[in-house]
Amino acid sequence: MSIHTNPAGHLTIGGVDALTLAQDYQTPLYVYDVTAIRKQIQAFKHVFETQHVAYAVSYASKAFATIAMYQVAAQEGCHVDVVSGGELYTAQQAHFPMANVSFHGNNKSRQELQAALDAGVGTIIVDNFYELQLLTELLAPTPERHQAILLRVTPGISAHTHAYISTGQVDSKFGFDVDSGQALTAARQALANPQLELLGIHAHIGSQIFSVAGFEGVTTKLLAILTEWHEQLDYTPQVLNVGGGFGIRYTADDTPLPAEDFVEAILTTLKQATIPFALPAVWIEPGRSIVGPAGYQLYTVGSRKDVPGLRPYVAVDGGMGDNLRPALYQAEYDAVKAATPTATASEDVHLVGKYCESGDILIDHAHLPQTQPGDVVAVLATGAYGYSMASNYNRNPRPAVVFAENGQAKLVVARESYADLTQNDRSYI
Repeated sequence: MSIHTNPAGHLTIGGVDALTLAQDYQTPLYVYDVTAIRKQIQAFKHVFETQHVAYAVSYASKAFATIAMYQVAAQEGCHVDVVSGGELYTAQQAHFPMANVSFHGNNKSRQELQAALDAGVGTIIVDNFYELQLLTELLAPTPERHQAILLRVTPGISAHTHAYISTGQVDSKFGFDVDSGQALTAARQALANPQLELLGIHAHIGSQIFSVAGFEGVTTKLLAILTEWHEQLDYTPQVLNVGGGFGIRYTADDTPLPAEDFVEAILTTLKQATIPFALPAVWIEPGRSIVGPAGYQLYTVGSRKDVPGLRPYVAVDGGMGDNLRPALYQAEYDAVKAATPTATASEDVHLVGKYCESGDILIDHAHLPQTQPGDVVAVLATGAYGYSMASNYNRNPRPAVVFAENGQAKLVVARESYADLTQNDRSYI
């Protein structure tokens, strides 16, 4: 990702000096370059509009869900995906237009589905027969009510990605299986319910994908499924949702395509296909590719451990509690010293956190200039799945979140206090 500096040579984020951000808001700190978020959304939209294809860019908000993020998505004309009652509630608090919300998840509760219906969520993406039955029961008392749905299927296509974030293969907890006939049965059941409007089909093959081949394959497979539904059920789809998972650059070893190239490949595959119905609207669900490169985490260096013959350990004031990805699935990042982000690295260190786990290693091989206690280090491309996976492990408060744009910074999530940690505790004595 690009490194921006000011005349002093300091790292800037959204035009704001990273050292000023660390001083004003303390560390550890999440910072987002809002302009970068806007530009990526606009780039996705531009591809569809130049190709003259009906579409929705639906931000997968599990990557990063806050009131401020939903507000930016609304400003840019995005749809959003939510995967829980909590994300739905946050979107409501942001006054996000509910008609542009899709509700995902493989085990939505009765209460969550009722909340979605009451809120007027535009689309519920149905994952299994249990959800079809719950929706039928919840809608039945008010025959005049209707709900638009997509059916999520597992198309049997596995993306080249980490096992924990691969979701399109047959052996997955998500979606209706295609080869066994479950997807066709689900479509038949949905069409038989006059209160359900089956808009179309959905699949998601995984995350952090670097090749267009999987998306070309899933587009072809979904069109084949829809053709079967058209022939057997006299059904004409309105929406083809191919999910997200477009890979981003975390380190110099990553060589992703521009995210919009994936959309180009999907649309080319779609337009070259022979189908017995009009071209449906194409929906995509980018999350990581919208917010990942726009995010930074700022930390302050503390202790250092040097052992002869071994790589030094440089500890910072955060760690796995605010970025779980390295411990969860060996995610890798690059880091820079905020005061001199373009300086040549002089040492290879373990950049580690403060949590009481040996696995609390943010970057196993961090190539940095010499650091001293008090220096600010910025870990790059941390905008996705950092804050959203954050915890209070070791009773550490979660960091603040700041949005930076056009040289201005604004606090959008306050730092938790120690009092926040015990606010839900109750005395036993």
